[in-house]
Amino acid sequence: MDDRTALTPLGWARAACDSLMSMYLPEELPPANRWHYHQGVFLCGMEMLWEKVREERYDAYIKRYVDKLVDEQGNLYFARDELDAIQAGLLLFRLDERNRDIRYRSAANKLRNLYNTLNLTSEGGFWHKDKYPYNMWLDGLYMGGVFALKYANAYGEIGLRDMVLYQEELMRRHMKDEKTGLLCHAWDESRKMPWADPETGRSPEFWGRSLGWYGLAVAQFLDELPAEDERRGALEASLAELSQALIRYQDAESGLWYQVVDKGHLEDNWLETSCTCLFVYAIAKAYKFGLVGEDGLAAARKGYEGLIQVLESDGQGRFVLPDICIGTSAGDYENYVTRPTSKNDLHGVGAFVMACVEMEELAKA
Repeated sequence: MDDRTALTPLGWARAACDSLMSMYLPEELPPANRWHYHQGVFLCGMEMLWEKVREERYDAYIKRYVDKLVDEQGNLYFARDELDAIQAGLLLFRLDERNRDIRYRSAANKLRNLYNTLNLTSEGGFWHKDKYPYNMWLDGLYMGGVFALKYANAYGEIGLRDMVLYQEELMRRHMKDEKTGLLCHAWDESRKMPWADPETGRSPEFWGRSLGWYGLAVAQFLDELPAEDERRGALEASLAELSQALIRYQDAESGLWYQVVDKGHLEDNWLETSCTCLFVYAIAKAYKFGLVGEDGLAAARKGYEGLIQVLESDGQGRFVLPDICIGTSAGDYENYVTRPTSKNDLHGVGAFVMACVEMEELAKA
């Protein structure tokens, strides 16, 4: 870990994946034996790495995770009352295409049908979880949205595009702050949550990782939508504006971003790695799409370099990503800055791998 510049971005992505592979069998990834977005985010990052390097050990690791949790009929145990349960389904499409095993399509169908049972706001927005009635969270756009577009492309249910793009439109309508260009973490139509503004229903803060999930989702929506789809323009504008807002709030010294993105001046706020990974990914994608200029390229590079500088290693010399906020509900400023952190939390490492894969091309641009 001493010569941090010796590894390319893909080299760091390999180091991250290899470290966790050496610690856990696929089905043991925490929380063990669960169909869960933590594992899904990490393995989606690994899948992106596989697409670049074509090392079959990564493909085999992903397949074993799915095969241990999906039976021969495509049955799987998942939480049926939340958008988070859908995210790991992103792993099913390539497996179905490569193996033509009925279990993968069957499992994908079960997850797709979850959209028919989710509770809705009065405008048709998906509740993030049943235990948070009338709440939409930014997280949900990635957790449930990218799957819908991939399903539409894989199996021809084109109407799913309308459904998921409408969810993004609702989030911009209710959660975007025009002054900063950022989006709040959550919105409560009922105004009953303790954090909800009585007039707007918005949560009061701009939490880093939720903004990262939103940026990741919009970038991947653009990957999945046809070039001729007229709705690309709104998504491109959204990703461009978000990227410019994030560039303004990047910490000049470290290149990282703060847990509460717009309040880096407060002493109890702190630099958080998983949101930084997601922002690097989103801004790098925005640059590749031509939505930001050289300032975007510089911000992505600075964020990536900042991440490399804070990496740690364990006693066996394995990769460790520190300062990852644990799972977090919406709340006030104190809620976010007092959250515990973890090392090598899967959604942090997965986001790091995604950022590295995107930065491989830009590192020499």
